[in-house]
Amino acid sequence: QVQLVESGGGLVQAGGSLRLSCAASGGTFSNYGMGWFRQAPGKEREFVGTIKRSGGTYYADSVKGRFTISRDNAKNTVYLEMNNLKPEDTAKYYCAARQGMFYGYTVGQYDYWGQGTQVTISS
Repeated sequence: QVQLVESGGGLVQAGGSLRLSCAASGGTFSNYGMGWFRQAPGKEREFVGTIKRSGGTYYADSVKGRFTISRDNAKNTVYLEMNNLKPEDTAKYYCAARQGMFYGYTVGQYDYWGQGTQVTISS
């Protein structure tokens, strides 16, 4: 059983930056692909990006070029660096873990979820 805890959310102005962290415990972190999702009020949870066990990354078009995912297997942590933030990035951000070596793009492909951290971007 893997436990995930997100941190780093907050309120920033448009154009600003934030770095989210997701600390994992209870499993062998390096064996898991990790993903970031977000959910705004009244909307479905949507894919933001993912990092494979090997370190390869893939992003949603809406964040490509602005967001970067990285992982530190020694610290059992995955990061989401967010730059040039826009009001439409406002959402609760969740990290998730999945077994397997390929990219995961959908909610159903992930086995474990954190509780989320709120990100609010003011215009």
